Amino acid sequence: MELGESFHAVEILILLLLVLVAFFAVMANRLKVPYPIVLVIAGLVISFFPRMPRIPLDPDIVFVIFLPPLLYASAWSASLREFKRNGVVIGLLAFGLVAFTVWGVALFSDHFITALDWKAGFLLGAVVATTDAIAATSIAKSIGLPRRIVDILEGESLLNDATGLLALEMGLGIILRGESPTVASGAVRLLTLVVGGVVIGLLIGVVVGWLEKFIDDGPIELVVSLVVPYAAYIAGERAHASGVLAVVVCGLYLSRQSVNFFSPSVRLQVNGAWDALTFMLNGLVFVLIGLQLPYVLAGIRGKFGTGTLILYGAVFTFVLILLRMMWVFPAVKIAEFLGNKCMGHKEEPLKKTEVFVVGWTGMRGVLALAAAISVPEVLGNGRPPETRNLIVFLAFCVILVTLVLQGLTLPALIRRLGLAGSPGMDPEEKEARRIVLAAAIHQLEEGRKIEGKGAEHLYDDIIHRYRHKLAAVGGGGDGELEAVDTEAIFRLRTIMDQALQAERRTLIGLRDKGRIGDDVLRTMERELDLAYSRYQGGSVA
Repeated sequence: MELGESFHAVEILILLLLVLVAFFAVMANRLKVPYPIVLVIAGLVISFFPRMPRIPLDPDIVFVIFLPPLLYASAWSASLREFKRNGVVIGLLAFGLVAFTVWGVALFSDHFITALDWKAGFLLGAVVATTDAIAATSIAKSIGLPRRIVDILEGESLLNDATGLLALEMGLGIILRGESPTVASGAVRLLTLVVGGVVIGLLIGVVVGWLEKFIDDGPIELVVSLVVPYAAYIAGERAHASGVLAVVVCGLYLSRQSVNFFSPSVRLQVNGAWDALTFMLNGLVFVLIGLQLPYVLAGIRGKFGTGTLILYGAVFTFVLILLRMMWVFPAVKIAEFLGNKCMGHKEEPLKKTEVFVVGWTGMRGVLALAAAISVPEVLGNGRPPETRNLIVFLAFCVILVTLVLQGLTLPALIRRLGLAGSPGMDPEEKEARRIVLAAAIHQLEEGRKIEGKGAEHLYDDIIHRYRHKLAAVGGGGDGELEAVDTEAIFRLRTIMDQALQAERRTLIGLRDKGRIGDDVLRTMERELDLAYSRYQGGSVA
């Protein structure tokens, strides 16, 4: 009976959280504020309601349940071409900035936070050093940051968990077991994490990509896509490599290969289901962050004065933001020099205003809080629990400020700096549309010659519509095709399939030649899938 009551309580709790996510997400849309910010604030406010159920955040739930699918979705939507283009600056942020942050926080804690020494400060730095892929992707894309800035932030947050995990391991070893890790041992461990994670992710991606060629059923494809991130993460962790990197690499690989093994109808079903799943998981994560405040305060209350805590939280957050700014500007300069002079890249240098936004958008999220909560209650040499509780409190302060304060100021900041995205179609997407539409018209004209007069009127009608779409590209045409009322529906389907396949082949060719990014390909491919489903009489799930 007790087990049944426990399950019933869990069911009510999950239902309550999902209702909160849906309600406050609607409010966020009405207020035109990124929904993660609204959900965090809502969780904070609701946590103080009387009779509100207490929902502790278990680090294992975050790392095992939430993290793999959300990382996989972020990697799936990332552009591999842009990832390579910005690889140097992403590497300097994902690896160098983490080490610089840990070192800076350790020095600051040792000199300015009386309750922490250098060892505890090192551990604190490891907890808050990594930016959150979930927070960065959710907020940066929703406020219209320039594409290149989003790519850099996304790439950084997807990769820096490997160095963050290494720093956390070293910090726990120092403070719990009195270890003194060397640069050489740290480099070897980092190499193991990175190489192991990449190899495992690629291996799983290749195997799954091969199996996908024999599957063309929406529900089965969805189940497979849900299993893959968990399999990659668990395999990476069991091999003592980076489970995070395994998931990211697997997602990047399968995303690029999916154009070859996903049929249009399957892609529509899988993408729709994943959109709903990632929204739900993201929403739960951000509400749970806000709900943790009572636990954080309970652990720290009475040990430090309120004024001292506020001072610690404000100054520490300021120092963390300052450390990021100090690293970002020279890192971007170094990356531009290496990319242009040594690697032959011809990228336009980032403006100072763009570099400032990259520095300002170092958001921390649920991963930092889970890392802080995972710190043992009693540290090395019988250290009192308030040391651990102070680490959790400072991590929570950083999360609140970077998510809420920086997130709320970003839209006004990018408008003030003149970085708001321009309305209308992206030039790269516009050129891609022109090329694929021209290819489809050419395919239709060739088909008309082969078919002869028997289907000439069908070809003429569709070619006329394609020419109209081609003429409208400069004005941002809607990219949709309307069905033609004709008795020869089977013939029409065949003709349309030829045209759409010509568009798809040309689109993939442009991607493979590097003329368009994966983001443009996915946008246009979604339209082709919808058109295919409509003309084949299929239903869109």
